[in-house]
Amino acid sequence: MISRLQIWDMAAGRARAVLETDRHIEAPNWSPDGSYLLVNGEGRLFRVPLDNPALQPVPMDMPADAARGCNNDHGITPDGQTYIISSHHEDVGSLIYTMPALGGDLTRITPLAPSWWHGISPDGRTLAFVAARDGSPIDVYIQPFGADEQRLTNGEGHCDGPDFSPDGKSIFYNCDRSGHAQIWVMDVDGGNQRQLFADDYVNWFPHPSPDGQHLLYLAYPTGTLGHPANLPVALCLCNPDGTNRRRIIEFTGGQGSINVPCWSPDSSAFAFVSYDMVS
Repeated sequence: MISRLQIWDMAAGRARAVLETDRHIEAPNWSPDGSYLLVNGEGRLFRVPLDNPALQPVPMDMPADAARGCNNDHGITPDGQTYIISSHHEDVGSLIYTMPALGGDLTRITPLAPSWWHGISPDGRTLAFVAARDGSPIDVYIQPFGADEQRLTNGEGHCDGPDFSPDGKSIFYNCDRSGHAQIWVMDVDGGNQRQLFADDYVNWFPHPSPDGQHLLYLAYPTGTLGHPANLPVALCLCNPDGTNRRRIIEFTGGQGSINVPCWSPDSSAFAFVSYDMVS
């Protein structure tokens, strides 16, 4: 398999490949200063400098006997100083940690597993993530640093992929409560939950642009269950209210393509990963 890290240029209306590798890499974040992309692969994180693209391992201090367990739900705080990762290295399920961006010790944030990170508020104070608690379906939670988690959805279906609006007042997410995964939005306290639109595609991982003008999401084929890898998928753009939807590029991907926030800080581009199957 070939992983192709790509950037979609909004003005040009086309994608360009940044890096191709036979490693399985996933889930690009764009650094707040615009200089590099952050991806995961083989249980760890890599930086990809945009001026000289290459996979540069991020030093991660874990116990010497711990398996490298970083998954594709990771991100960067708005000041660029801290990475947020979801990792299985404690062998209790996915937990959320922070670590210095330059490398160093992990600090555990969520006391309970499983927990998968997806977004951070614009002021850098609150995490949005999904979790399963007490046998319930996957639900959306928030947790301010230094405080307890707060559940925002309540088992109405599988809810996933939460990402804050640029003004910090809303959270976009996907949920299958109406039959299959569609794009939803709610107030940051969990109120006013509403579906943005309805179509036959299975839609996941909504990401608003930093300027608040666009909403990016991943569309799976009709009938897809969950969010698997290696399917014919499309990236779609719409207005934040769900209007003006259009499919802009189709490729083989899904899981790992845009799981996490991936817009450039100036909203001029976003990053994604496509995959080529080779024999």
